[in-house]
Amino acid sequence: MSMATEIPYGAYWSTPFARWQGSLSHLNSVEFAAHVARDELQKRQIPVDGFDHAVLGITVPQHHSFFGLPWLTGMLGAERVAGPTISQACATSARCLLAAAQEIDAGMATTSLVIATDRTSNGPHMYYPNPQGPGGTGGHEDWVMDNFSNDPHAHVGMIDTAENVARKWQITTAEQHDVVIRRYEQYQDALAEGSAFLKRYMTLPFPVPHASYRKTVGSMAGDEGIHPTTREGLDRLKPVQEGGSVTFGGQTHPADGNAGIVVTTPDRAAALSQDRKIRVKLLGFGQARTDKAFMPAAPVPAAERALKAAGLGIDRVDAVKTHNPFAVNDILFARETGFDLQRMNNFGCSLIWGHPQGPTGLRAIIELIEELVLRGGGVGLFTGCAAGDTAMSLVLAVEDRQ
Repeated sequence: MSMATEIPYGAYWSTPFARWQGSLSHLNSVEFAAHVARDELQKRQIPVDGFDHAVLGITVPQHHSFFGLPWLTGMLGAERVAGPTISQACATSARCLLAAAQEIDAGMATTSLVIATDRTSNGPHMYYPNPQGPGGTGGHEDWVMDNFSNDPHAHVGMIDTAENVARKWQITTAEQHDVVIRRYEQYQDALAEGSAFLKRYMTLPFPVPHASYRKTVGSMAGDEGIHPTTREGLDRLKPVQEGGSVTFGGQTHPADGNAGIVVTTPDRAAALSQDRKIRVKLLGFGQARTDKAFMPAAPVPAAERALKAAGLGIDRVDAVKTHNPFAVNDILFARETGFDLQRMNNFGCSLIWGHPQGPTGLRAIIELIEELVLRGGGVGLFTGCAAGDTAMSLVLAVEDRQ
């Protein structure tokens, strides 16, 4: 895969993530994403009129979200900018970046604004009319809760897929808890020195707006709702399912938040970069679907395909970020690829800071870039599973701009 697209260094952001029903639960996620993007673009002196394409990623419907991307860009003042609205469960962020990169590679645009947003809090209660139903009654579902618990094709809940992988590869509860402890330690590195790592891309403290956006109603010092994790605390937890291995400590939590990334041509990237000497190149993407009801296994083949597209092997990868809703995801990835389990997900991951769905991958990719910048450059891999036993992955490189 030959890609002529880059991410200008620093032309990205994420809100802190708040555990559901927390400080961000009162905000329409599309309106909130526009509010944040407007402020973050201004801070970076990136003019809205410089965009000729945009992509919105969202997986939980909101009031008026039928209008999707055109509504978002309209609120930003970019009333001539069009583009798709994408919903691919937990793979939404990677798919949005691919859509932007393909648009630019095809010569159909030069600069794309990618925004992913979701509010798992207060998920809609959907009613589907059916005039031929008994008494004219229809069907219904709780968009978030019901879909967490039932894949209509595999007829299992999300946790069942983790248990299937744990049984097949003989992954124990103790191994899962070892990973949780390590990931929590890595997240503490992001909080060191007054959250210095997070502040590289995140506005902190973060002012929480009123739903009218006319005033501020609170402040977030960082990610909200993360519980202190200790070996003793994890050891007290029993598996969620009888006879299983996955505890509540070995899985992530639903959250609210949004994130954004600019994708553009190499020349434009240099102009928009916060440091012109740093180049962030997109090298390749991959997707995969694994056996039915084995969702945490899908990131492995997706990563292999992204690496093949980039013309690289896992031995060339310097940093790995995963969307890991379950600790078993990382254990299996390390076993199958040989990448050091201890070196994955430096500075944090969705297992710890939560999962708003749409923007989860975008934040992980932002952190991947910053980790590579801190190490002086290198190749980074992001991979993560998604509903329906699927996954998406991407490979990027951080290097000096010659």
